[in-house]
Amino acid sequence: MKFLFDLLPVILFFVAFKAYDIYVGTGVLIVATTLQVTWLWFRHRKVDTAQWVSLALVAVFGSATLLLHDESFIKWKPTILYWLFAGIIFGADRFFSRNVIRKMLEQQMRLPDALWRRLSDAWVIFFALMGCLNLYIAFNFSTDDWVNFKLFGGMGLMIAFIIAQGMFLAKYIEPDPEEKS
Repeated sequence: MKFLFDLLPVILFFVAFKAYDIYVGTGVLIVATTLQVTWLWFRHRKVDTAQWVSLALVAVFGSATLLLHDESFIKWKPTILYWLFAGIIFGADRFFSRNVIRKMLEQQMRLPDALWRRLSDAWVIFFALMGCLNLYIAFNFSTDDWVNFKLFGGMGLMIAFIIAQGMFLAKYIEPDPEEKS
């Protein structure tokens, strides 16, 4: 359910684009993302950093798209987000000795330090490549193709990557103590 909730602004963007155009879709994306973050804040008094960053990028790039009537700005937004995630994961690990992926997953599994580094590197590479792929699709195909890729291709690749990692890491996941008995 959380995954679908996080995907809701993209779905609404997709629907508004298909029904109207990129500019209506962008406006819907800005409003939906703002409402989503607002709802999370009032409901939990906490919003993930990634959602704040996404909101900021949607607001900046979406506003530039609407004000300048240039769809290229909104097409850059996913790439900037992917590259920002890659840079944060890489920088935190290499310059501050903080493995972001380990911090998120260490409660679910125990891995040797070298494997945590490989996992972190895999995410850096994945996000870097996703950013490049987004740019390639955005500026070499139609806007309609890009919007389809944004919803189906991008999410499909993310799900496939997570499943592949899950299969690789399954042997390291420790069952709950209740499940052992």
